[in-house]
Amino acid sequence: MPSVLFDAKDVTKIEPITTSCGMVFAGLMADFRVLVRRSRKRSQTYKLTYGENQPISQLVKETAQVVQEYTQSGGVRPFGVSVLAAGYDEEGPHLYQIDPSGVYIAWKATAIGKGDQNAKSDLERRATAGISFDDMTLDDAIHHALQTLRTGMEGEMTKTNIQVGVVDGTTKAFRILSEEEVQDFLEEAR
Repeated sequence: MPSVLFDAKDVTKIEPITTSCGMVFAGLMADFRVLVRRSRKRSQTYKLTYGENQPISQLVKETAQVVQEYTQSGGVRPFGVSVLAAGYDEEGPHLYQIDPSGVYIAWKATAIGKGDQNAKSDLERRATAGISFDDMTLDDAIHHALQTLRTGMEGEMTKTNIQVGVVDGTTKAFRILSEEEVQDFLEEAR
């Protein structure tokens, strides 16, 4: 449990990169901030050059390349962070994981961080039970994500100790749910 002096409202694990892409991390927050800054800069340069958002796969590839270069360069340490990037482009929705070695993998659903093995097992159980991650509504996806998060999380989930970022297939936009929206989903998921 964090200190009573800790101000959680200024700590976010989810960051928007473009209007249609966001990232979440497990690991060192300072390293994540460096990657977010670089990813935003590259995306903005791409948009200014080509007049459209950068494809998610290209953004992830470039971010992973930066992470990988730090594993081989002298005088710098590797990034201590694992990242999930979710976004929407002309090819549809995407979810990628970038690990600290710079390897990136596309997923339909996955988890990172503390309790990720329990969460991944839960996701695999859901998939083998016939749940299709490709065809579910946004609300259903949020419910499944919260139920999966609950399997790997210690303590009670509340609107103040979790964050939810979504890519809406209708608007093709990335956004972070408000605490009130998270509370509504938590109440429905009980």
